[in-house]
Amino acid sequence: MYDKIGMDKLHEECGVFGIYGGNRNLDVARTTYYALYALQHRGQESCGIAVNNIDENGNIKILQYKDLGLVQEVFNNLILNELKGCSAVGHVRYSTTGASNRENSQPLVSRYQKGTFALAHNGNLVNTNDIRAELEASGAIFQSTNDSEVIAQLLAKNRIITGSTGAAMVEVMKKISGAYSLIIMTPKRMIAARDPQGFRPLSLGKLKGCYVFASETCALDAIGAEFVRDVEPGEVIIVDDDGLHSNREMCGQKSSMCVFEYIYFARPDSSIAGMSVHRARLNAGKFLAQESPVEADAVVGVPDSGLEAALGYSRESGIPYSTGFIKNRYIGRTFIQPTQEERENALRIKLNAMRCEIEGKRIIMIDDSIVRGTTSRRIVKLLREAGATEVHVRISSPPFKNPCYFGIDIDSRENLIACKMSIDEICELIGADSLAFLSIPAMKKVAEDANIEFCDACFTGDYPIYVPVEDNK
Repeated sequence: MYDKIGMDKLHEECGVFGIYGGNRNLDVARTTYYALYALQHRGQESCGIAVNNIDENGNIKILQYKDLGLVQEVFNNLILNELKGCSAVGHVRYSTTGASNRENSQPLVSRYQKGTFALAHNGNLVNTNDIRAELEASGAIFQSTNDSEVIAQLLAKNRIITGSTGAAMVEVMKKISGAYSLIIMTPKRMIAARDPQGFRPLSLGKLKGCYVFASETCALDAIGAEFVRDVEPGEVIIVDDDGLHSNREMCGQKSSMCVFEYIYFARPDSSIAGMSVHRARLNAGKFLAQESPVEADAVVGVPDSGLEAALGYSRESGIPYSTGFIKNRYIGRTFIQPTQEERENALRIKLNAMRCEIEGKRIIMIDDSIVRGTTSRRIVKLLREAGATEVHVRISSPPFKNPCYFGIDIDSRENLIACKMSIDEICELIGADSLAFLSIPAMKKVAEDANIEFCDACFTGDYPIYVPVEDNK
């Protein structure tokens, strides 16, 4: 997960979940709560749940509760008991666009001429500014600064024109560009949509007669739902009392799933596009061992996403795998200290080296990425202080050299150490005895069983869709 202590890890995007009625005895709010718990790694700044509630007169209205904080901090039994309904949509957020405040929390509930809907969005648009300016020129008023409200405004406008929420969603998709996995709940239906490139994952499942959607399959497992299939890139799925309906008008374009879903973002027990995330990370470690071998006594992984790659490296190299670090699971998301010394002390509280496994040994340390280099330097220092005689750093992805505009909060090359230094210079900066990254050809093979192509622009600079020149810095 994103390490705010070191300020040197990639920021997550968001996680979305939706469940559409069918089983009136199912507590949709609590089901959503458990699913969001499973998706907490995708966003730790805010969360929210909205439900379709039927009052004593048979009228359907949308109730919601959202706030800054982790799922367990925001929700309790009293709040969940108030969220009674037949359908629900939930969201965990990290702000890729828009400030971190309650107004930007989701789901976003919009009221307009034709009624009300709740929207949850994972991803980031690249043409938000142009669309927002166009909408504002026509009289639109925005309550937040995130791009999800741009989608909501377009959806409301096109719903009035087309007369159908599903048809309106297709028209919106013709207008917006970028990464989006969307779940929209109206009083009578639920709509799930995925951008034509399929940047972010979205899965379809079933639970006790209900259809469910989730950013990752681990959320389906958490609630005991059956995985049905992935929502296809460009597909719009509408679920109502008559069942499931699919619109594939926007399907068929070249897919570009974010490869960092496999390297870093997704939970290892998830499966994306037919490929186990755990298996992909084992492959990354295996290829890293083949490309960058080194004599050593133990292989250790940096929790959490470096662990599987370390295991893959160990298995391929024959060098024993060791538990090199113990991670404190009880530090809150805002555990940030202002000075360098205090940040280093904070890292020691969050991550502690296992001296009994490290002392007197040559260590291979596996991590998923290096962004600025500061956290890597501190972790290498922890290993040195625990008695490591050598520290060889291996990274299970290529050097991060280009900004991402599709949901990873690295929007400038100024923040990327690989744009400023050679590998030897980075190695010296972090205090390692050697440093190697996974090659781009090997990275392209880590998700060998996936039935989709990948976006690797953060490594190659080859963006799969047009990015405005003024933003491509």
